[in-house]
Amino acid sequence: MTETAVRRLREAASEDGVDCDGLEAEATDAGYRFRTPETDREGLSEAEFEDAATDNLAYVTNWDFWTRVAPDAPADRAYLRWLEGVEDRSVPDRYDRLAEGLTREWGQLRLGVERDDGRRQYEVRHVDDADTPVDDLVRHDDPLDARQIAKHDERDRYRPLKTAPTLQSGWVFPALDPEELVQTVDFFYPATVVNWHREREGDLDVDDWRETMERQSGIYGVIQTWDRGEGYEHVNWVAEACCDDSQCLKRREWEYDEETDLDVDGGDGQFPCREPCSLVVSAARQWTKLEGEQSQTYEFDLTPSEKDQIEALIDAVADSRTDEIREADVYDGANRYRARYLRAKLFDDDGELPAVETED
Repeated sequence: MTETAVRRLREAASEDGVDCDGLEAEATDAGYRFRTPETDREGLSEAEFEDAATDNLAYVTNWDFWTRVAPDAPADRAYLRWLEGVEDRSVPDRYDRLAEGLTREWGQLRLGVERDDGRRQYEVRHVDDADTPVDDLVRHDDPLDARQIAKHDERDRYRPLKTAPTLQSGWVFPALDPEELVQTVDFFYPATVVNWHREREGDLDVDDWRETMERQSGIYGVIQTWDRGEGYEHVNWVAEACCDDSQCLKRREWEYDEETDLDVDGGDGQFPCREPCSLVVSAARQWTKLEGEQSQTYEFDLTPSEKDQIEALIDAVADSRTDEIREADVYDGANRYRARYLRAKLFDDDGELPAVETED
């Protein structure tokens, strides 16, 4: 491969010239020129040019990879270069690191890349399996397998939102080529690479809340009735409920409309969210119906501790912490026995608060 890469470089220098990651090569009337940040030689014969290239193989094989092996799609290429840290590291430094293996995180994915004589090999695994030996994980070689892995969480529950932080662990894609790496990431987190690239290029098309909801029709058309001049506080509630880092790994870039930003932080995700997703739209439809109800006043007695317990229960459910609360944690308000005791004390046999009538 080395001799072939050197020959290809000389041929490219003779045609249109080369300019890649600090390597410059061209043929002039006075002979060949070969230039890197460490060396600058000109007036070279073919043999001298190839000797200079052989003495700087990192630059040559790096050029060969990015011009011949890496995908042509701009988003895919930019993503692979980001993975290597091209913008932050020189070729020699990057090659030293690639020899040991470079890693990056993308949501709950741990992406790895290493080189062998200029070639790249990629690995994808769950971040929680960073230190797990490959032989202890379930091996996959087909990027399409990622789609199946992403369907269910650790408890085999369906994941309607692929960017939710509920990706199951215990698997590895240990030997992917460049195109397979991007495909695998895209099966786990659809469209995140291309939207990440669009954002970097200043070309991300964002559809804000009002624009998205005005497109809804059929059973979802009811959402449009939620905007009745009372402001946009309800959209803040939606964003706080659905678009927090604990619920979605995307970084929300959509706002209420072009002139009105939401008060809720958009999160710290690496890849952007360009519009309210289908899960948000579905939830907003239900909330629209619920918020259309008339408020009523209910009065019943709670001890201070019972009030605190109800708050603890809501927080535990909202933050998905119920599985973390052990049976013996009876001091936690969301403890199962504590909740059952409160139900036995306050609720009747039909599961209702007997002192509080609820109108249908």
